[in-house]
Amino acid sequence: MKKLILKNHQSPGDIVMLTAALRDLHLCYPKQFVTDIRTPCSALWENNPYVVSLNENDPETTTIRCEYPLIHQSNQRPYHFIFGFIEFLNENLDLQIKPTAFKGDIHLAPIEKKWISQVHEITGEDTQFWLINAGGKYDFTTKWWERERYQQVIDYFQGKIQFVQIGEEGHYHPALEGVIDLRGKTDLRQLVRLVYHSIGILTPVSLPMHLAAAVETKSGMPPNRSCVVIAGGREPSQWEAYPHHQFIHTNGALPCCDNGGCWKSRVSPLGDGDTKDDPNQLCVNVVGNLPKCLDMITAEEVIRRIEWYYQGGTLAFS
Repeated sequence: MKKLILKNHQSPGDIVMLTAALRDLHLCYPKQFVTDIRTPCSALWENNPYVVSLNENDPETTTIRCEYPLIHQSNQRPYHFIFGFIEFLNENLDLQIKPTAFKGDIHLAPIEKKWISQVHEITGEDTQFWLINAGGKYDFTTKWWERERYQQVIDYFQGKIQFVQIGEEGHYHPALEGVIDLRGKTDLRQLVRLVYHSIGILTPVSLPMHLAAAVETKSGMPPNRSCVVIAGGREPSQWEAYPHHQFIHTNGALPCCDNGGCWKSRVSPLGDGDTKDDPNQLCVNVVGNLPKCLDMITAEEVIRRIEWYYQGGTLAFS
């Protein structure tokens, strides 16, 4: 059995895609590899049956710094992000790994599933809730929708849907009214458990979107978690969208994203010394403080996509 250590030091959303590649490596080549990982997101690997402890100094161990160069062809080729690390491993290990599931591979221990959620602790009852991620990292401000529009969505569903606002401390997450505020109050593993207990997620293209697909749903819930993604035109939809999500994109509607996604990073320079302030990284079509591709997405459209899950019968108001 070949010993492999897979390394990647990108963001948690990228690591969720690496969990899928590791799963598919083992399912396509059973009992041929022993694998360990080196990433900044150890919480995403807890209880993973494909991870064992390996020594990098062992001469029989191969260490691979994993990348996904397929992203550079994402506007031209019909591939989802889930193929990114898989294709990289295929090329570097001379394999033919194929995806076995359209989601990442996050594992919860049986004891974790028995714990009540942070929302249950706050409300004192097993409240149904949607997570809402109304911001993001400062390196990609082109993903941010408008706070006021998120608030319109929350206000519309007042008394019908309990929203729980999440967001990592140090990132941009403007306070919303009428929500349970858990911004900066969850570590990565607690976020995984919150996703497990949630019935839906409202988010831009981000980690919660990937977790919505990768984390199993609770017993008695629909097999696939509802998720509405405010995407705009930054990423090509086929690269990011999951089949059970409402992925609101504008690819093809504007000249700047008429051939997939523009992949621009910021609306305007932040002056933080990051290369994402370079002119070629800035949005070329801004309306107010929003990229036009996001300005075109109204609160009414997001409300409609959430309501679809209820009108179609996947979910029911409690």
